[in-house]
Amino acid sequence: MTDVLIVDDHELFRQGLKLLLARSSELRVVAEAGGYAEAIELLRQHPVQVAIVDLSLPGRDGLDLIAYMRSAAPGVGVLVLSMHGEEEYAARALRAGAQGYLTKDSTGEQLAAAVLRIAAGGSYVCPKIAAGLAMRVAWRDVDAPRHSALSCREYKVFEMLVQGKSVSGIARELSLSAKTVSTHKMRLLRKMEMRSAGELVRYAVQNQIGML
Repeated sequence: MTDVLIVDDHELFRQGLKLLLARSSELRVVAEAGGYAEAIELLRQHPVQVAIVDLSLPGRDGLDLIAYMRSAAPGVGVLVLSMHGEEEYAARALRAGAQGYLTKDSTGEQLAAAVLRIAAGGSYVCPKIAAGLAMRVAWRDVDAPRHSALSCREYKVFEMLVQGKSVSGIARELSLSAKTVSTHKMRLLRKMEMRSAGELVRYAVQNQIGML
């Protein structure tokens, strides 16, 4: 039996996942969390084999949770289940330490197969994301986009800036100080060779990144 932790901030979605996973006699959801801090506490209480994690969590996001688990709970496999279908998100999740990536329009059969494969020590990426990742690898040295140089935290700040959020607003959402967010902003502007948030917005529109 594979014990599973679900981490998603929408209770109805968590309930739906539990019903889907209950169709398999090999899977059992033993805990569910709505955010980062709750997930960490539940990981300490329950020896799960796989955690299904959403990237878009309130406060500290799914990438932070994956990074924490890589160091504090390396025996737990991580499957990201996200609304984001762009390979950029998958690439960052896998670099952070996830073993799998599915989009939320995947089937219940795909979900169960991914969880079981990760529990067995393997990995699983949904086909449409895998194809995009393959192209990224093929063109990595030739045509790497500017934002690929950003760290996970810098990329998150970049997304929020182009959505029109202020430094103080980003700081509140990410549970960081305004000074730290300003430092991330300065670094990402330098890495992307830009001077203003306006340039970031134009770049994001052109590349379809982070826009609401």
